Order: sequence, then structure tokens, then C-alpha cells
Amino acid sequence: MSLYESALRNVIWPAYEGGLRRRGTPRHMRRYEAEQWLGRERIEALQFERLQRLLAWCYREVPFYRERWTALGIAPRDIRSLADFAQLPVLTKADVRNHADDLKATSLKNGLGYKSTGGSTGEPLRFGFTRESNDRRVAVMWRGYRWAGSRMGRRTLFLWGGPVGNPSASHQLKDRLYNAVFARKLLDSFRMSESNLADYADAIDAYRPEVIVGYVGPLVRLAEWLLANNRRVAAPASIIGAAEALHPFQREIIEKAFGAPAFNTYGCREFMLIAAECEHRDGLHVNADHLVVETLDADGQPIHQGSGDIAITDLYNYGMPFVRYVNGDMATHASGKPCPCGRGLPMLASVDGRKLDAIRTPAGHVLPGEFFPHMLKDVPGLTRFQLVQRRLDRLDLSIVRGDAFDDQSLDYIRHEVAKVLGESAELHCHFVDDIPLTRSGKLRVTVSELT
Repeated sequence: MSLYESALRNVIWPAYEGGLRRRGTPRHMRRYEAEQWLGRERIEALQFERLQRLLAWCYREVPFYRERWTALGIAPRDIRSLADFAQLPVLTKADVRNHADDLKATSLKNGLGYKSTGGSTGEPLRFGFTRESNDRRVAVMWRGYRWAGSRMGRRTLFLWGGPVGNPSASHQLKDRLYNAVFARKLLDSFRMSESNLADYADAIDAYRPEVIVGYVGPLVRLAEWLLANNRRVAAPASIIGAAEALHPFQREIIEKAFGAPAFNTYGCREFMLIAAECEHRDGLHVNADHLVVETLDADGQPIHQGSGDIAITDLYNYGMPFVRYVNGDMATHASGKPCPCGRGLPMLASVDGRKLDAIRTPAGHVLPGEFFPHMLKDVPGLTRFQLVQRRLDRLDLSIVRGDAFDDQSLDYIRHEVAKVLGESAELHCHFVDDIPLTRSGKLRVTVSELT
């Protein structure tokens, strides 16, 4: 750790954040740093203590939960275990949109801050949060990113979405000062195109970051260009993929191009960082001292094996609590031995993508979005792809092919898909020159357009 990093983390930032701004983030960071090393049982006990306090608060202060739980004959005193907790109904995005005011705590509703999700399904979601919950989310984010080598003040380049609209001069100045203090540089991924990828490589060489943080899609796009053009850039110590799932085949491309280990993270705007990989990169540690993260089967019951719908409870957003909120993502819990890093935080084996992008067929097959990246990762000459389902009985696979792609590659794809789906859905393969990123700068590899 450099002298500047140490001064920023231990002196400058605590004096500004905790002193001048009177935020609790430095205090929360110290506590979360210590809690990660507690044993699994102690973390579970802490989590449940915090959950019980939250549920009691919701019953007293939040009309939505009090009315819903009372109608079911459930009171917080009845919740004596996570099995009891699983009997509470989930919270959906429709619930949040339709009952936003009743989801706010009566005594805190006038002091909330607000954010909105990006609305990848076409319906942005607005939610409230308390200052303390936001401070804690920032603290948890720093902890998780630190596992991948992203320390406060370490030279970091963000391949991220740039500002939209017309930011004021004062806002731009504030951003420049913030980036200078934290040794950050932003490259706007929204402006990335095939014609300017060399400019992004040049910017990395000029800045020589120790850490690169970016959307997975743009990272993969730039990595493919680097490999295709035999271009090397200044190698960072680590790369952190964020905002979308990092599939194994994408990790391999990124690491080969940049010459650095790539780390997977999982988060969403409603909660910020949910889980992240440590130095062993064999699953993602869940921030269980800050959240409750469940995976549910088709009937809404918790499962501990196989892919399930994610339900998340924020233990500290008392202003607009989200209890068992299903955000549309799917994941698989890890089983087996604890991580050799020694952290007591539980783990996800994988984040499997958006539930809406699971593939379905008339025969009743349901494939998580992870299936196609996993199956296609070993196809020779397949440089990029996107699987789109617009009809129940038809799948369209767009393929950007390299020199090694041949008839055998195509036969392999058809054979593997037929093994799983049989004749219940037709696979149509299309060769294309490019697959564009989404408007938010992401590369969605599996897309379901079924209603």
C-alpha cells in the first residue's frame, strides 16, 4: 500500500467523510471489515438479530407490511428462524410501484433520498433510502472491491457509463475533484464503438491503472479487439467485472487480453454490492452481515441447491424497507467446504442471469440464461454471440465467427441444443458482423422477449 493510499484511507477520507460530512461510512467500514472474519454461525446469529429488529420496525412503522402480515395472521414474534421468515410473502417490483407510499416508514418518510433503477425491462423503479443505509452500502462496496485489490486511493480506471444530459459546471468540477482525490479515471463505455476501440487502449496505456473496473460487456468487447489486433496494454493488477454476470468464457477472454485476473461481483441498484469474489475466485461471498439473500424455487420456497430466484432483504434501510424483494435475477448457492480465505460469509456458486431471460419451450423445458454461455464457451472460432427467444418454439442465435469457426462448430451447437431441448424448439443460427451493446453499455448474451 502506497503512502498516499494509507493517508487517504486512514486520515483524509475519515476526516472528510466522518468529520466534515458527518457520515457513518468510516465507522461502518471498520465494523464490516472485522465481521467478515467471524465464524459462519456467528455471522448467521448477527444476521438474524438484525433481521428481527427490522421486522419489528416494519410491523410498527410500515403500513404495507403491517397490513399484509396481519391479513396472514403473522406477527414479528412468530419469526423465530429463517424457516419462519420464509413464510412471509415476497415483495415484487409491482408491489413497490403500486404501494410506494405505504412502503415508507411513517416517521422517516420525509427525510428519504431517492434513486431509480435503470429499467432494463422498460419500467424504471423509484425507491427511497435512509442516509445510514446508503453509508453502509458504500462501506460494504469498499469491502468487497478490496477483496479484488481495489483499495481506496489505488490507481483505478472505470470503463463505465458516463454522465447523461448536460451536467452543470459545478457538477463537472466536483466529479473531477472526486476522481483526482480517489485516483480514478472514467472512460465512458456508452461511447464505445468498433471504430474507436484503439482510443480506449491508448487511454489505458496512458493512465496505467493498477485496477480496472468495468461493465462486463465493454470489457469483453475491448478484450476481443485487443486479441484480434495483437495489441497489448499496460497490465493492471486486477480487473473487476460489474453490473452484469461475468460468464467463464468472458473471464477467459478478459484475462488473456489484459494479462490480469478478473473478478466477478454481483449487485443491483436497489442494494449496491450484494456479493463478490475474494482472492480465491471460486464463488462469491454474500454480504450476509448486511443483507439476507435467499434463492427460491418456482413455488417461492427457499432452496440450497440448483438455480433459483433471488430474494433480498436489506437489513438497514429502515426508511423504505425491502423485505424478501425479488429483483428478477437468478443464482445458485454454493455447497461444500468453506472458502480457504477464512471469511465466514456464505457464498453463491454463480449468478445465473435474469429470470426474464430464462429460455422456455412448449415441452416445458426451462433453461437459465447461463446455459448457452456455458455450452458455447468451447466452440472454436465463436467470438461473440447472442441468443434471443421471441417465440416459445423458436430460438435465434446470432454468431460473430472467427477464422476457426467451421461446419463442425455449427454441428456441435445444433447437437448440444438438441440434446437438451429435443424437437420442442427450432434453433435458427445467423452469422452477423457485430452484436451491439444495450443502451446501458451491457452485452446481454441471452435475451427472452416472451411476455
